[in-house]
Amino acid sequence: MASNGENDKSLIVSFGEMLIDFVPTVSGVSLAEAPGFLKKPGGAPANVAIAVSRLGGKAAFVGKLGDDEFGHMLAGILKENDVIASGINFDKGARTALAFVTLRADGEREFMFYRNPSADMLLRPEELNLELIRSAKVFHYGSISLIVEPCRSAHLEAMKVAKRAGALLSYDPNLRLPLWPSAEEAREQILKIWDEADVIKVSDVELEFLTGSDKIDDETALTLWRPNFKLLLVTLGENGCKYYTKVSNYSSVFQYPFLLIF
Repeated sequence: MASNGENDKSLIVSFGEMLIDFVPTVSGVSLAEAPGFLKKPGGAPANVAIAVSRLGGKAAFVGKLGDDEFGHMLAGILKENDVIASGINFDKGARTALAFVTLRADGEREFMFYRNPSADMLLRPEELNLELIRSAKVFHYGSISLIVEPCRSAHLEAMKVAKRAGALLSYDPNLRLPLWPSAEEAREQILKIWDEADVIKVSDVELEFLTGSDKIDDETALTLWRPNFKLLLVTLGENGCKYYTKVSNYSSVFQYPFLLIF
């Protein structure tokens, strides 16, 4: 079923990381306090691919997993969800990434990552499935794949190939500061490819980080707007989201009380 979508121009291709999330068996505790953990598939780009497929769309995933039990398990989950997996590479020398994540009682999330390096960090440009990428109607990606080489070069090459083929570029920075060498490096690399996107989604926390402002308002959000954008979304947690689009020569602002999962 999934393979029939590779040459379909309605295809959404997600690029980046897929990993194992370990979540506590009880809620509202720190990682140290957790009595046990359950393994769950994770990785924002892979989550998008599965969500698209479950909503009835055609989706594919491009990335690299360890040639280990977790890596093959994750590839199997993609296939079970009718996500095209022909863009996956397996690395025999590196493990699939792991992350321990919890939502503490104070509402803050806590992360602990194991990727030193993990397979997703080692994807090389020459390993990309270019035919699959060129088939994309939408090419979706984050920023974690920009942190180190060679995956950074693979990311930039995939973006270039998708754009040349006419794909709409969708960018979710998905900021994970503990993975970056510094906050300054994170901001620089995230913004370096900002102007290339057609659609960008940021959270309220990411808006503050990227703008340096503690104001979550239209004026602040629109400092991130670029003339070539088709859509800029700002998610606001339980308060829903705002989206900004271009109508004629003006940027229009809309707010609806719904939750956006991306």
